[in-house]
Amino acid sequence: MSRSIQREIQVDAGPEVVYQVISAPHHLQRWGPDRAEFEAVPGASGVVVFRRDDGDKVEPLTIVDADPPRRFSYRWSYTGDVPTAANSLLVSFELMPVEGGTVVRFAETGYDEAGKADQTLVNHTAGWDHYLPRLAPYAAEVARS
Repeated sequence: MSRSIQREIQVDAGPEVVYQVISAPHHLQRWGPDRAEFEAVPGASGVVVFRRDDGDKVEPLTIVDADPPRRFSYRWSYTGDVPTAANSLLVSFELMPVEGGTVVRFAETGYDEAGKADQTLVNHTAGWDHYLPRLAPYAAEVARS
């Protein structure tokens, strides 16, 4: 079985709002990384930045899929290298409209293909377990405003 992180989240906001919250840098940095710089179009490059006491962790990313309001995905190397299928993880969000909002299917895959250590999976699982629960309340707040 391939190592991956998968979550499903119910959001009290429509897919259009949720798509903006996961794909627009100014929204993403309200629930995720401390800073995000990218254009949400396939092939675009950018970065996400996580502030740390020992110095900022700047992670390059490449947008893979931007299909509003259904799908958004990107690759990030988490090593500072230009993300490729051989060295990076694929983060994907699939949005499905449901009565009263959206179901978000999240996945981070590529641990086996990129040869990532088990500790990387453990660290990323903890990271996503911190950030993803912030997505739904923030998207609901955006929908109300």
